[in-house]
Amino acid sequence: MLSLLSESIKIAISSIISNKTRSLLTGLSIIIGISTVTLMGTLISGLDRGFDRSMDFLGKDVLSISRWEWFGNLEWWEVRNRPRIKIDYIDKIKERSKYAEAVAPVLQRGASLSKGDLGARSQIFGTTPDYLKTTNYGVAEGRFFTKGEDRSGARVALLGSDVAENLFPNQDPIGKYFKIDGIRFKALGVMEKQGKFLGLFSFDTQVIIPSGTSQRLFSKRGFLRISVKVPEDKISESKDEIYGIMRQIRGLKPKEKDDFAVNQTEAFESTYNQIKFAIGGVGIFITVLSLVVGGIGIMNIMFVSVKERTKEIGVRKAIGATRNMILTQFLMEAIMICVIGGVIGLSFAAVLSLIINQFFPSTMPIWLAITSISLSVFVGVIAGVVPSYRAAGLDPIDALRYE
Repeated sequence: MLSLLSESIKIAISSIISNKTRSLLTGLSIIIGISTVTLMGTLISGLDRGFDRSMDFLGKDVLSISRWEWFGNLEWWEVRNRPRIKIDYIDKIKERSKYAEAVAPVLQRGASLSKGDLGARSQIFGTTPDYLKTTNYGVAEGRFFTKGEDRSGARVALLGSDVAENLFPNQDPIGKYFKIDGIRFKALGVMEKQGKFLGLFSFDTQVIIPSGTSQRLFSKRGFLRISVKVPEDKISESKDEIYGIMRQIRGLKPKEKDDFAVNQTEAFESTYNQIKFAIGGVGIFITVLSLVVGGIGIMNIMFVSVKERTKEIGVRKAIGATRNMILTQFLMEAIMICVIGGVIGLSFAAVLSLIINQFFPSTMPIWLAITSISLSVFVGVIAGVVPSYRAAGLDPIDALRYE
């Protein structure tokens, strides 16, 4: 059996080599189909990893109170006219909530950073030491600021890893000074490297300062949100409770609409799944279309090949070749065309994946490569089985007489 298979593979490869152009054109649709399905799979796999990492950073058990919904269909002007979130809401939430484990403000604004001749643009986050409890973002070097430094409005800061590298290249930034919009700050530490959120923007370009300092120096700029850490097994109950507390704080009547938003990562997950479904649907459609067209093309070429080699089939049968030998030979030829096309498509997708990964998360798992090659073999079997049966069923006398 192994010798028959080996001989069939040799004959198939020889036939493909002798008709290189025809084989390449025949396998073009297979190349396109396998490239599409593989590239789609690598993108989705990379997106899944990046999304999970980003959601881990945000925290599934963290609620974000803001004027703005992360996703929604409200008119911009309607949200824009909502009252601002106030810093004193934090104490009220702490007093009234039985689920809130930590509550921290996040006053966010853009700013220019400078250190000598070096400069960068960054997002400044004004918060409290409780911020560390509302995120999985930790301190890699140095320390976080204390409650005393927050209350006194100390000009101290934690740097994102990219900021530290840009302002203090080949230096230890801890204890050194830099400027935020021309105001002198001392670097207390460097935050853990996080990478890009969904491959779009980086958390490593931010600077964290005490909320007291942010209010004193930049109170009229930026916007405020409140992060609330809740028990992981009580997220739904906690969200309902926070909604109720916020409506009380805002003084809303029962029939009045919310003039605030309580966001959580579930909103990202729902939107992400819709996007992933759309990408996957388009990719599958293109893949199926390419493979069907490729399979039909290979089937037609195999019929032509059987007709061209009718006399050869007659000679082989006359000297003892069995029906199974002829069947295996032509079936293997169809499979080899598809496998070669699949390998080329897989290689093309792998190269593109490496290029895309420089700008957007894209990884190719081993199972995806195996699936792509298996799909190529499947198409080869489907496309080659009918022509192979026809070749195997030829009468040796009629085949020898064929001109």
